[in-house]
Amino acid sequence: SHGNKEVFSCRGIKLAVDWFLERGHKDVTVFVPAWRKEQSRPDALITDQEILRKLEKEKILVFTPSRRVQGRRVVCYDDRFIVKLAFESDGIIVSNDNYRDLANEKPEWKKFIDERLLMYSFVNDKY
Repeated sequence: SHGNKEVFSCRGIKLAVDWFLERGHKDVTVFVPAWRKEQSRPDALITDQEILRKLEKEKILVFTPSRRVQGRRVVCYDDRFIVKLAFESDGIIVSNDNYRDLANEKPEWKKFIDERLLMYSFVNDKY
């Protein structure tokens, strides 16, 4: 949301990560589809991509699998990665997604999502 739905703002990810690190959280994981490493295109603008590589080197960011099949992008369902890791590590999920489909999939995930989903917003560069 940092890019106002016009661009995918990697800086927004960094602002969110820093917000948690500055408050003493040590175990922060960000999931981003691997195709976000590709060259920015007019229909999928991406800014500050070097931030993604830096966060990956710091073992904060994990790229979820994606590939091309006959010229079309095939991505995995990264919501499942997010909920599974948060559930297994007794963490929180920071997202504006409500994960309704996954909440209906497993009763223990429903309770977890209901209690551990933290929504957010940006005001310019303030997280």
